[in-house]
Amino acid sequence: MSLVDSVRRTIVPIHKEGYVFIAIGVVATLVLGQLWGPFGWIGTLITLWICYFFRDPVRIVPQREGLVISPADGRISQIATAVPPPELELPAEPMTRISVFMNVFDCHVNRSPVAGRLTKMAYTPGLFLNAELDKASEDNERNALAIETPAGTIAVVQIAGLIARRIVPFVKEGDPLGQGERFGLIRFGSRVDVYLPQGVVPLVGEGQTAIAGETVLADFSGNDIGRAFRGI
Repeated sequence: MSLVDSVRRTIVPIHKEGYVFIAIGVVATLVLGQLWGPFGWIGTLITLWICYFFRDPVRIVPQREGLVISPADGRISQIATAVPPPELELPAEPMTRISVFMNVFDCHVNRSPVAGRLTKMAYTPGLFLNAELDKASEDNERNALAIETPAGTIAVVQIAGLIARRIVPFVKEGDPLGQGERFGLIRFGSRVDVYLPQGVVPLVGEGQTAIAGETVLADFSGNDIGRAFRGI
């Protein structure tokens, strides 16, 4: 392993969206440290957490036609049947919804679960309820995307949570998306829902930990008939 590779494995890149928050943390730490030493240590810990929150690690994306990968780091909080958000103007028919809940310690850079074209993106203001609640899908602030693929259209919805106060998109309508490509970020605790056409079998279980850009959620090809899960 080269020295460069070793450094990359040790020092995780920080997304540029975090630079201003890190700068604020550094300045606040210096000022507070002058007022009282312990404040400086507290500020240092908070600044280090901000660096950790905005980390943007390299991910190794599985390469096989038909795979749907996780758009977010976090826990599979729910697998259910639901109608996609009306603002996406998709058919009002139930789809399989896989929800990934991100806590404040998860990486919050979101990645496209499939390769395709972004045909619709719609931001909807709303509440900031606990993102784990089922009604958060309808009531919370969200940014919904429809991605058209040869195998069908899927929906991806970024949902703000209790602490999150801004959803930051990196793409616009009409853009082509590569599988695993970064498409947005949610600041400080939230959830991402993936809506799959009925008949597409989820390959993850509730409670499972997902890694954005790497964990396979489903397979459009239908080669995998499904899996059973158990906690140990």
